[in-house]
Amino acid sequence: MPQEIWDAETAARYDTPGIGMFAPEVVGPTVDRLAELAGDGRALEFAIGTGRVAVPLAGRGVPVTGIELSPPMIDRLRTKADEATIPVIVGDMATVAAPGKYTLVYLVFNTISNLLTQAEQVACFRNAARHLTPGGRFVIELWVPELRKLPPGQQATVWHCEPGYIGLDTYDVLRQHAVSYHFTFDDSRQAQLSRSPHRYIWPSELDLMAQLAGFELETRHADWAGADFTADSRSHVSVYRIPPDH
Repeated sequence: MPQEIWDAETAARYDTPGIGMFAPEVVGPTVDRLAELAGDGRALEFAIGTGRVAVPLAGRGVPVTGIELSPPMIDRLRTKADEATIPVIVGDMATVAAPGKYTLVYLVFNTISNLLTQAEQVACFRNAARHLTPGGRFVIELWVPELRKLPPGQQATVWHCEPGYIGLDTYDVLRQHAVSYHFTFDDSRQAQLSRSPHRYIWPSELDLMAQLAGFELETRHADWAGADFTADSRSHVSVYRIPPDH
């Protein structure tokens, strides 16, 4: 269950200031692009977590509200910003409503894949659409499944390997599920494992989900800085828009 995955222990070690996904070269382009898309309007983050993106985005003058399922993650966020600065609604991003309307809804770092059925993922798009003003945008950052690396009979790919860390994914191609495993270790014989289940989504399937919710694909790039998306890209940032006359 998601509540079991994003528990107090996970929240306590989630933030890695200055490195990993908290590195300035990762957070900076993300916040720059989202601030540009939000314009003079308000932003809503689905699965706001500990505020990795929301806190610096709010610091840029963009009013940010969040939806988050995990109370321990919200507790970590509250050490950085109070409720008046970044309001957070506790609940499922596929169904929970936040007050008001927004020019931007965003969902970063593969989080839509934490919804483990196609129906829940479509509901997430529809929930985003309900929150947006005409012409508003829904931004999703998502990885591209690496099934081309799977030879017959093999179920796992190593997607990152460095001193002290190995990341790998196992795939269930029948159900379109993956489990991400994160191994951290030092010079001792002990290692720490964390893991999370996902339902992976091809870009074309994501576009169809968007159409069902009334969105049009506006742009797709390989990263937040605007690199071209190609057949070899490992991830993408897709911007969907509600038509202005919707």
